Amino acid sequence: MATDTLTRSTIEGDASRPNVYRNFIDGEWVESASGETFENRNPADTRDVVGIFQKSVKADVDAAVDAAKRAFVKWRLVPAPRRAEIIYLAAEMLAERKEEFARDMTREMGKVLKETRGDVQEAVDTAYYMAGEGRRLFGPTTPSELPNKFAMAVRTPVGVCGMITPWNFPMAIPSWKLLPALVCGNTCVIKPAQDTPLSTYNLVRVLTDAGVPKGVVNIVSGFGPQAGAPMLEHPDVRAISFTGSSTVGRTIGTAAAKSFKHCSLELGGKNPMIVLNDANLELALEGALWGAFGTTGQRCTATSRIIVEKGVYHHFVDRLVERARKLRVGNGLDETTDMGPAVNERQLKTDLDYIEIGRSEGARLMCGGHRLDKGDLHHGYFLEPTVFSDVDPKMRIAQEEIFGPVVSVIPCENFEDAIVIANNIEYGLSSAIYTRDVNKAFAAMRDLYAGITYINAPTIGAEVHLPFGGVKATGNGHREGGIGAIDFYSEWKSVYVDYSDRLQRAQIDRPE
Repeated sequence: MATDTLTRSTIEGDASRPNVYRNFIDGEWVESASGETFENRNPADTRDVVGIFQKSVKADVDAAVDAAKRAFVKWRLVPAPRRAEIIYLAAEMLAERKEEFARDMTREMGKVLKETRGDVQEAVDTAYYMAGEGRRLFGPTTPSELPNKFAMAVRTPVGVCGMITPWNFPMAIPSWKLLPALVCGNTCVIKPAQDTPLSTYNLVRVLTDAGVPKGVVNIVSGFGPQAGAPMLEHPDVRAISFTGSSTVGRTIGTAAAKSFKHCSLELGGKNPMIVLNDANLELALEGALWGAFGTTGQRCTATSRIIVEKGVYHHFVDRLVERARKLRVGNGLDETTDMGPAVNERQLKTDLDYIEIGRSEGARLMCGGHRLDKGDLHHGYFLEPTVFSDVDPKMRIAQEEIFGPVVSVIPCENFEDAIVIANNIEYGLSSAIYTRDVNKAFAAMRDLYAGITYINAPTIGAEVHLPFGGVKATGNGHREGGIGAIDFYSEWKSVYVDYSDRLQRAQIDRPE
């Protein structure tokens, strides 16, 4: 396989110019039918062009889907354990290339190296897990209600799966989609986020190096209207998996419904962390800092609301502000950096706009709130870690997803009041509570209306073998990760084997 043509095709040997990355369709690295490209720039230093990518259009998507459709005929017949062996080999390769891929990711996305190493590791973990599923893919066998009859249910692949992925976890989330789809016997067309295509290219390159046949995985880069929409409308795409905003997800869900496509939507969050009077405050502070400012707050699971019982409220706010001011903001390639940039200028503007909204609503800006653009930060999209206190739960900064390093601290009267505040939101992805009271911990597990609940840990940090997703406007009921992903990328087929050698008409001919 000519994997070296992925990045070096037209500019090999010229270190002063960025690499050109082509689409991967039917096992070949090809230019877009549009003949147009776009730049992928480092958000910590926009002078650094990470790569040049194809601006794909409908013709590219059509070619990729056609390749996937043809490849599906053979790939679905490869025994699942053999498909899994390829994924296992990919896991080994990802582990070997972890540092290289982490540095690529920090350059294109901005988050610090310790986080991008974790992002790659999540892809490794997902690959190992899904490789194991290749020898399971269990279905039930069950007694028949009639004599001399056998009954069971088996999983079958869906077909061609289209995938549209976000920029904040540019290798982990594509791995959540591609790997379960492949082990189930599907073929794939993936469009990575235009801000972070390189990490998905690195993942696809590993899969091809591991032995995934041509046409089974195809990648088209570009923008939503030109490269994403044609995937939604294509009649041969039988499933769509999307991770992104609730606004876009609603559009995708509507479009997919018109042709009865399977559709998995993992959308926004406005995640609460409750801190009760009896909490280990030092632990809660560590969790708040990591949950609110990890990945520059650019996670759907970010801790964006901290609901604190009044007995410890002022002490907690003071300590949180003190700690937030000490966070070092800068280029994520510097190992001493705590928080990187916003992913692009548009996201930085959104963050700043919400800070102004918070001020106008009457919340107290305790720290942060300003762009950082002095010295080495001048060419990046940096923002101070920002803490608002005395936030009313109905304020926009407490209700709307910001997706930046802006956290709202909300006072509450007691445990019951905290649960009401936590649930009074349109989203329901992740939630957390800090308490030493086991009774309240278990009550929170029951009463917090979210897809994920943490006890004495922040709202971020999901593990790949458990379902990931949420309720209400956070999604449409499907789950990424674990067996939930297998459920989405497979169809159930019920099988009946009648060895009675006579017609038996189910409920009609039941023995009395």
